[in-house]
Amino acid sequence: LDLNVPRGSFLALMGPSGSGKSTLLNLCGGLDLPTEGKLEVDGEDITRFNSDELASWRARNVGFIFQTFNLIEVLTALENVELPLLLTRLPRAERRERAAFALELVGLADRINHLPGQLSGGQEQRVAIARALVMDPLFLLADEPTGDLDHSNTESVLDLLQHLHEQQRKTVVMVTHDPMAAERADYILHLDNGRVLESIENRR
Repeated sequence: LDLNVPRGSFLALMGPSGSGKSTLLNLCGGLDLPTEGKLEVDGEDITRFNSDELASWRARNVGFIFQTFNLIEVLTALENVELPLLLTRLPRAERRERAAFALELVGLADRINHLPGQLSGGQEQRVAIARALVMDPLFLLADEPTGDLDHSNTESVLDLLQHLHEQQRKTVVMVTHDPMAAERADYILHLDNGRVLESIENRR
C-alpha cells in the first residue's frame, strides 16, 4: 500500500469486511506497526519509535473515535472527556476547563454533568468525540463512528465531523460501510485485500 493523506483532508475508507480498513486505521494511529516499509506522520517515521515513544506520540497527536463509545458509566460527560488529560501535568482546574471547552465544541455544554446513561446514543458519541479532541490532536481516526446510531444521530455526528474538518481544520480518516457517510469526505478510498482498488474525489 502506498498512500498519502494530506494535512487537513477528510478521507473515508470503504471496502468489504477483512479488506484492511481497520488495520490501515490502526497503522495510521500507531496502534499497529507495519512488518516492513515506512509510516511517516507529519515528517516523523513512527516505525522508529520504541513503545514508550509511540505511546507518547499517540497521546499528543491522535484522537480515536470508535463505533462503541467506550464511556465510563459512573463518570459524568465532563469526567469522561477529562480522562486523557489525567496523563498530563495540567492542574485540575485547567483540565476541567479544557474538557468543558471540548464539550462546548461538540454542542454539549449543557450536558457536562450528565452520566452516559442519561444521554442519547448520539450525545454519547459526541462525548466520545470531545474526549478525542481534548488533547487537540493532529488528526482524528474514526472507526465506524455512526455504526450504532439511528439516522438522525448519524446525520448529527457526521455534521460534527464535517464541521471539525472544515472549521477546525482537523485531518479526519474514517472507516465506514455507509456510502452516505462516505460522501461527507473529500476522498473515498475503496480497499480490498489490503490494496487500494480506486480513489474517488468528492466534489460537493
